[in-house]
Amino acid sequence: MPFKPEFKSPLIPSSRDLWFVFQQDRLLLKDGNDGYRIPVDKDLAGIQPAPIRSQYLGALDGRPCYAAELPDGNQELNGLHLKGLRETFGRLDEKLIWIAGRANQLIDWSRNHQWCGRCGEPTEDRSRERAKICRACGLVNYPRLSPAVIMAVVRGDRLLLASNKRFKAGFYSVLAGFVEPGETLEECVAREIKEEVGIRVKNIRYFGSQPWPFPNSLMVGFIADYADGEIMADPAEITDAAWFTAENLPSIPPKITIARHLIDWFVAKNPTSDPSAADPELTS
Repeated sequence: MPFKPEFKSPLIPSSRDLWFVFQQDRLLLKDGNDGYRIPVDKDLAGIQPAPIRSQYLGALDGRPCYAAELPDGNQELNGLHLKGLRETFGRLDEKLIWIAGRANQLIDWSRNHQWCGRCGEPTEDRSRERAKICRACGLVNYPRLSPAVIMAVVRGDRLLLASNKRFKAGFYSVLAGFVEPGETLEECVAREIKEEVGIRVKNIRYFGSQPWPFPNSLMVGFIADYADGEIMADPAEITDAAWFTAENLPSIPPKITIARHLIDWFVAKNPTSDPSAADPELTS
């Protein structure tokens, strides 16, 4: 049974409830035999100070899932430990990672909207939907979502990859950027490519989407064909950009990411006789 998102929690707590507890952007976890596990209610009993601002997320395989936040400075974690969400890739079941991402987004929203942005009065949770309302002026705030585009630019049998200034040395990915007000997704694709590497594209088409909870993005994936221009990387963001074939890919994102899904799509369209060359993770 897949995860079923819901707003109203069960009336009776259960010992099977899963708790996705964050302190800032780090998730509270316990060790399992083959990776990390999500704590249940009894695991949280000894934690001081106790988690705050809990929210019901929905149910996974019939098990209720909750989000909560640890106050800063917690010292007593009852044998549990905190890990950045990216550190859980490959060590936590993928379904749990995406539920944790949902939890992180909602906790971040709840923490940052305790006060009304219009009049400064306290907000409270709305009873009939996931929203915060200011009783003083009536302003309603819903969980924030920041749309961003991410795109594979193809030139024949070559794929455009770039290394961002934030990346570790030798790591490359497809281009991405946030959507501006009044802009279509396709316009954003063309603008970001032009701004970051100086080329123009054509034949922009939708690929897929993925929530990206760092802290509240929605990545909307596209494929685009090279139209004209020479690569001129924007030094403010990009340290290097180049065309790569399926046989000479550099270090690329992990399989859980939509960036990797785009790259894998390109590799599938341009097969290589050497499997390891098409998957740099096999050689790392």
